Amino acid sequence: MSQQEGVIKFDLEFTPAPPLPMAELAELNGWRRILFQVGLVGCDPKRYAGLGFGNVSLRLPPFAAPPQQRPFTISGTQTGPLALLGPEHYALVRNCDAQANRVVAQGPIRPSSEALTHGALYALDPELRCVLHVHSPLLWQRAAALGLPATDPAAAYGTPAMATAVASLYADPAVRAGGILAMAGHEDGLVAFGADPAVAGTVLLTWLARAYGATGP
Repeated sequence: MSQQEGVIKFDLEFTPAPPLPMAELAELNGWRRILFQVGLVGCDPKRYAGLGFGNVSLRLPPFAAPPQQRPFTISGTQTGPLALLGPEHYALVRNCDAQANRVVAQGPIRPSSEALTHGALYALDPELRCVLHVHSPLLWQRAAALGLPATDPAAAYGTPAMATAVASLYADPAVRAGGILAMAGHEDGLVAFGADPAVAGTVLLTWLARAYGATGP
C-alpha cells in the first residue's frame, strides 16, 4: 500500500450528524476488536508509511432498498490505529454509486476510503449483511497457493475499478459461497463477507489459520 493510499478517492457528499446507537454497532464492533487484536486491522509504522489499514461495515434496513441506496454503517477513515472504536467512529452511508465514483454519507466521521467496495458488494446482494476489509501479508501472499479468488492486479484500492473487479468476482456462485477474496492490486488487502459479522469473521480467521498451517514450523 503506497503513501497515496488510505485516503478518500471518491466524490463524497458528507453531512455531519449524530452517531448511531451503540446497540446497532455492538456485534460489528466486537468483531472489529478481534480483527485489531490479530493484526488484520490496525496501524504499523513499518507498513504502508504508517497509515491505518482495514475497515468493517454492516448493512442496515431497509433491506429491500434499491441497489445503490442500501444503507450501511462503516468504520471511519483512518480509524485503523484505534484499538477500541465507539459510535463516534462509524459513518452511515446512504447512497453509494461505484460507477459514478460517488458516496453520500453522514455521521460524526467521514467513511472509510474503501466505502465504494463495500457499497458495490451490498448493491449486488440484498442478503449480504457484513463486509470486512483487512490486511494480512501472509494470507495475501499465499492467496494463489491457497486457491483464493483475486481481483485484477490493475484495479487500485478505493476506485470504481476495484469496486467493479470485486463485483465481477462476486458474480461467481463459488466466490459468493466462499465468502472471501484477495485484492491483487491492493497490497495485503482481502475482503470477507457474509450474512452477519460472525459469518464473515469466521471465514476470515479460518483462512488465516490455513495460511499459518501451510507455513510449516
